[in-house]
Amino acid sequence: MIAVSRRSFLAILPIWILLIGGQEIRGDERALQAEQAKSFFRQNCMSCHTIGGGRLTGPDLKGALERKDRSWLKRFLLDPVAMLESGDAYAAKLKKESRGAVMPRAAGITPQVADLLIDLIEAESELEKSEFAGLQISERPLTAIDVERGREIFLGLHSLERQGASCISCHSINGIGGLGGGLLGPDLTKVYDRLQGRKGLATWLAAPATPTMQSIFKPHPLESGEILALVAYFKEAAETGSEAPPSGPLHFILLGLVGAVGVLVIFDVLWRTRFRSVRARLVADQGERALHR
Repeated sequence: MIAVSRRSFLAILPIWILLIGGQEIRGDERALQAEQAKSFFRQNCMSCHTIGGGRLTGPDLKGALERKDRSWLKRFLLDPVAMLESGDAYAAKLKKESRGAVMPRAAGITPQVADLLIDLIEAESELEKSEFAGLQISERPLTAIDVERGREIFLGLHSLERQGASCISCHSINGIGGLGGGLLGPDLTKVYDRLQGRKGLATWLAAPATPTMQSIFKPHPLESGEILALVAYFKEAAETGSEAPPSGPLHFILLGLVGAVGVLVIFDVLWRTRFRSVRARLVADQGERALHR
């Protein structure tokens, strides 16, 4: 064995500490980057893709690195539209399989983020079940009770378990009355068809992709039963109606005008005789003064 003097040991001790400390820092950085990749995937990818859960709007990403190399995946993630416009055959194949849907460029994507996403897809693909396998929603037949509960959730008549906002705050749908719903988001009458049925719609509701929806529902996610009820309601709406014309604002303005006129009429009736006795005395006093002049 090699003997190490006390002086030599003290000399190399700081180097050991730096090496061990550096490994811990690098480990912490890798863990942080992995969490960042997961968060990015949830916010930007999960509404259209699963990892091991089957196709949604876009393909299942399990084993993506077996189908295309890392360089191709990185270029596609950084600018899918440019890849498609370049005439890339595999990008065109993906578009055809997605029924013409073109993957947009994700907000905040950078070469570093693209590398982290590819690492995430590779690691999750090796697991027996990825946490990104998608929402497992019941396949049972939808009932009239489900539809009615979904309608109540949409209108805000049924409080959400985790105190999320009602759909009508931002969206409209055919059949909810003259005033309609909110105009911040799109009409949802045909959303069941747009997101290709139960699984796609349910996955989108579980992890909304738009920044506005994320800010509202990330701290207040929908429960699986609430999602199923909304799916039932949207399915019923898609089968029975067409998108409602945006007449809600006009109705609201007309209602406001009618209400304002009504208030003025009520005040006129209530105040018509309010000062009559006071005015009569003032007129009489004025008349007496005129006689004495």
